[in-house]
Amino acid sequence: METRSDTRRSHREADRAARAKDPGVLHGVISGITTTALVGLLLLVAAVVVVPKLMGGAGLTVLSGSMEPTYSPGDMVVSIPQDSYAIGDVVTFQPVSGDPTLVTHRVVAHRTGEDGVSYVTRGDANGQDDNPIIEEQVMGKVIYHVPYIGHVSNLFGQYRTTIVVLVAIGLFGYAVYAISSGVRSSRRQKRTEDHDLIA
Repeated sequence: METRSDTRRSHREADRAARAKDPGVLHGVISGITTTALVGLLLLVAAVVVVPKLMGGAGLTVLSGSMEPTYSPGDMVVSIPQDSYAIGDVVTFQPVSGDPTLVTHRVVAHRTGEDGVSYVTRGDANGQDDNPIIEEQVMGKVIYHVPYIGHVSNLFGQYRTTIVVLVAIGLFGYAVYAISSGVRSSRRQKRTEDHDLIA
């Protein structure tokens, strides 16, 4: 003869078995990994797009090996304008004033003359100095670089900013969903445990 106590015990055992099969732990691990990856991606987007724009600089893709091993082709360098530049600084400049072509090399010497300050630069992998440039030709100093990301940037071309914004919005939305889903799952599990205690 089955008693009320036996029925409650059976329900509790069934609940425990269901929780044992519940993928809550696995879901939590996957959610945690995904959220970490999304945060990392958002930080990458900030480093490549947001920070340079806020600081009045630009993210540029390295196209040649003239600065190896410091920077390799496909790396993205972020150049920010400075008040002055010192020997050892890696700068982005126009080799020919007014020409949009940009080069990123290291300052190896600077001179002050009647016409103002001029700089001599050289690629780390190059055997000879570049032609001297004046201060107006220097676009900025390389503050940091992000390896390999320049390839992706070049792939998207003129649509890069739009794509980055859309991806950032999507990632943020997914992060909100993942966090709220985890909170709901925790509350549901807490309610189940409280129900077991009452029973």
